[in-house]
Parts: sequence; C-alpha cells; structure tokens
Amino acid sequence: MKLSLTHTLNFSLGTPARAVQHLLLTALATPQQKIERWSIAMPGFADAATFRDGFGNKAHLVSQVKPEAEIVVTVTGAVETTDRAGVLGRLEFDPPPALFRRPTDLVKPDGELLEGLDRKGGRIALLHGLMGRIHAGLATPDAEAPAEAKPSQSQSQSQSQGHAAAPVRPDAAVHAFIAAARAAEIPARYVTGYLWNEGIGSFHAWAEAWDDGLGWIGFDPLLDVCPADSHIRLASGLDATATMPLRSAPSWPEMPVETVEITEA
Repeated sequence: MKLSLTHTLNFSLGTPARAVQHLLLTALATPQQKIERWSIAMPGFADAATFRDGFGNKAHLVSQVKPEAEIVVTVTGAVETTDRAGVLGRLEFDPPPALFRRPTDLVKPDGELLEGLDRKGGRIALLHGLMGRIHAGLATPDAEAPAEAKPSQSQSQSQSQGHAAAPVRPDAAVHAFIAAARAAEIPARYVTGYLWNEGIGSFHAWAEAWDDGLGWIGFDPLLDVCPADSHIRLASGLDATATMPLRSAPSWPEMPVETVEITEA
C-alpha cells in the first residue's frame, strides 16, 4: 500500500526563549516499509545534528538560535508498506534483544496478565494470546480506558473524509503488553509510528517482541492485530518516554497540538 502523510505539531514555549529539540520523527526503511520521500520542516532544522541513538533510531537535535514563543514542526512523507504479518526481523543498528528485558519506571515486569494463558503452543502463540487478552480488557463496555491510553484535549487528528479521530498513543495497552512479555523473559519494546485505519490517520503506538527464529514481531493490542500495511514505523525504545517524537529543553508548558493526515496514494 502507498500512503502519503502530513504530521504537524504546533507548540508554545511560553516566554520566547532559545531551546533545543530532540526529534524522533524519521521513518526508516524496514522489510515492512519502503521510504519514497521523507522530510521535516521547522526553524533551525537545516543545521540539525543527526545521529543514531542507543536503540537504533535516527534522531535529530535542533537548536533555536533565535528565541521563539511558538514552534511548528511539519513532517511529510510517502511510504510504500507491505503486509508481513507483523514480522519485522532484525534491523540495522538494533541493540542486543536482551536490552529490552530491562525494567523502567513506566514498565516493570508483571506476569498477572499471563495467568491462565496456554504456553504449550510456544512463544508466538503466547504473545498472540496476551495481545488478545489486553484488547478484550480495553473493549469491555463497563471498563473505563486507562488514563494513559486517552488522547489529551490538546491533541487532535484530522483526515480528509472528516471521520471521528481514533485514540492516540495507547500507552497503557502497550506498556501492559511489554510488562507481561518481560515477565515471561521475552524481550519487548515500545514502538511509535502512524496508523491509517478506516480512512483515519493518527499517531500511534504498538509493541514488538523478540523471537529467536523470526526476530522482532509487532503486536498492536489496541487493535488486536499484528502491524500490517496500515502501520508506518518511526522509532522504538524501552517505553513511551524513550520514544517521544519530540522533546524540548526547556520543556513547553502545554502539550503540542497535533494534526495527522494520511491518504492512500
């Protein structure tokens, strides 16, 4: 599938000040996606420092030499995606999988969600069962969505068809999946990217878990699917904090207003 996207972030620093932004907003080629074009526009980006971080992501550091009260970041791209049933394999610059067993403040190994799941079918069957269990919990009519899984009021998504926006950055569901996988001693990591779902474009998140034979495999507990040609992958890390698409120093007082538009070419 060929997808075109525009992602705009508009945020205020309050009092005009010099600032440095750390960006994880560059999609890289993988077995699931071919990058036809990709660009980032914002003040100072032409002089940005570029490097690979400890998780293999392509990162940019952008310095605002001129004090700004408001900054707009615009990401545009065209990507050809392929459905590989979530199998990503091994990527260049990937750190050792064992790194992704490490607990963090947001994700500590928790085996409660594994209780009662059939482990006789092997690792992949266990992970599919875990994904289904988390998805079923989120879909329970009487259950309120975890606070981390709800979009902030200042975040918005728009698409040319004008449908209602899908939830953004389902942190709680992905963190729950990672915590349970790590409790089973399976390396698992947090992944950010974009989702084109029923004509709606949104910033999204899912998990990847390690299999010694197949490599990294994606699992999207919010949708109960393995990422397919509707997902565009950006970055991965230990948890949501490590994969924030944009961080600023000094930090902004409010969450940025976001707009994501994705269309099928």
